[in-house]
Amino acid sequence: MEAHSATSFVRDFAPLLGAALLFVLIFRKLKLGATLGFLVAGVVVGPQVLGLVGDAEAKMGIAELGITLLLFLVGLELSPSRLWRMKRDIFGFGLLQVTLCGIAITGVVWLFTHFTIPAALALGLPLALSSTAQVLPMLQSAGRLKTPYGERAFSILLFQDLSIVPLITIVAALSRNPDDVGGPPGWMLALYTVLAITGLILAGRFLLRPLFRLIGNLGEREMFVFAGLFTVIASAAIMEALGLSTALGAFIAGVMLADSPYRHELEADVEPFRAILLGLFFLSVGMLLDLSAIAERPVFVTGMALALIATKAVVIGLLALLFGMPWRKALALGLLLSQGGEFGFVLFAQAQHALLIAPEAASVFGAVVTLSMATTPFLMMLTRRFRMEPQASTDGLDGPKHDGAAALVIGYGRFGQTVGQMLIGQGISVTLIDTDPVTIERAGNFGMKVYYGDGTRIDTLRRAGADEAQLLLFCIDGQQMEPADLEAVKLAFPDAVIFMRVFDRLSILRLKGAPVEGYVREVLDSAVAMARKAMACVGVDETEIDRTEEAYRNLDTKRLAQQLEAQDLYAGREAMFSQERGSAARDGLSREA
Repeated sequence: MEAHSATSFVRDFAPLLGAALLFVLIFRKLKLGATLGFLVAGVVVGPQVLGLVGDAEAKMGIAELGITLLLFLVGLELSPSRLWRMKRDIFGFGLLQVTLCGIAITGVVWLFTHFTIPAALALGLPLALSSTAQVLPMLQSAGRLKTPYGERAFSILLFQDLSIVPLITIVAALSRNPDDVGGPPGWMLALYTVLAITGLILAGRFLLRPLFRLIGNLGEREMFVFAGLFTVIASAAIMEALGLSTALGAFIAGVMLADSPYRHELEADVEPFRAILLGLFFLSVGMLLDLSAIAERPVFVTGMALALIATKAVVIGLLALLFGMPWRKALALGLLLSQGGEFGFVLFAQAQHALLIAPEAASVFGAVVTLSMATTPFLMMLTRRFRMEPQASTDGLDGPKHDGAAALVIGYGRFGQTVGQMLIGQGISVTLIDTDPVTIERAGNFGMKVYYGDGTRIDTLRRAGADEAQLLLFCIDGQQMEPADLEAVKLAFPDAVIFMRVFDRLSILRLKGAPVEGYVREVLDSAVAMARKAMACVGVDETEIDRTEEAYRNLDTKRLAQQLEAQDLYAGREAMFSQERGSAARDGLSREA
């Protein structure tokens, strides 16, 4: 029986993954996002259409681990100090959003149905929650999760996750089921939450960090995968055993490791599992969509989904204005969080068990949630021109032209300005390129001619004279170029020497193999300069300072070479100064010199 079940599970994955691959590629091509592709794929292969895959409930149980992993990864991005800074948005904005949206949607449900007020509450309050599994990947893919806008959206989602406990308590208090009388009271669930969070914080500090330190010292890189998954699943299991939010437990575990030296390694190891399981989650949601419920009451389901979206968008948008957001970003936030969320399915099941709603109602409102989730990519795409801040006009700005320059500087921000001016100071002819009209106009006020254009494009570089340039200097922010992009540039302009600005050594590891003559880490030389000033301040001789800098740079070069060869951030640990071997390593290098 178990072997048959395992075979069936494996057999189901072929059509599931095949359909997901097909529809996600199509919807990505249409710029509608991967989430909608997964949902449609689940509907097509599920029991409602082709019937190629069944038992969506079992797959949903596994796939919900994807949400847990997502919250763990988000927690890794938020140190406790940063989380504390967001407390006003979490407990202010978040509390108002859940409360006001819950009351408003309850009123809509009660007004347009024949449900009693307790039943309308059991449906309206869950609909106030948005989809963490949909919104956070959208913010990540757009690169906006760490912006003030993204942090505010995440703060609301985090409070929604915290609100699961009181919402379950409210449903239990309204229950008509005699079996619920013996359930734990709300104050006990709240106490469990506080104790569980405290326990996870202590475990993170006194158990998890020593565990990862041990694994790092042993050099067992594969064990980071096991340890990372153990951390997530164990924290989720503890919360589940207490009847609390599993995703919240994983998030706290992530926060406790956010300022540890193992954060990047954990992110790299856990991310593939998160992506696969989150995709499976949306496939399962699509499979669970009750098309017959929509077919029987298409006007009601569609109308209720539109009412849900409109109500949440208006309430959240007005709250955002109240909290000082510009109207465009307030509109964007309202639309981004306007859908129902995955926790709605959980709370509908609770309401059904409490005899507050019939199974048919749970199916209908489950369809409302799914339909609202499917509209989010369309809403964000259709309203883009209204939501985006007006760009500075590019009228009158000259595109790049071939003027025989020996060097092209792509990106004229703070970094590119220094590079360009030093080359000009040496008498080297330079062409400056940037995409920001404000930067171009400001540079013109200082007598600098900066051309408008995307310097990462081959055609733009060719128009600027890259065919004859000796140097191509990419001074742009962030991770805007991949190894394949740089290979294309080198293939188009083989005689030009390429230099690349990068943020840190992780950026260099990501670009391994790219045809770049040299990388310049923007965090390196400024840090060396501060260390030199600090040593001078405490009376270290200038000659000793020079020797220490030379020793550090030699060790850093050696370590980076080992990391590139192994593609492992922890390679070359012995090529570092530490409290135990700092002076010995420096003296050894001095003797070799």
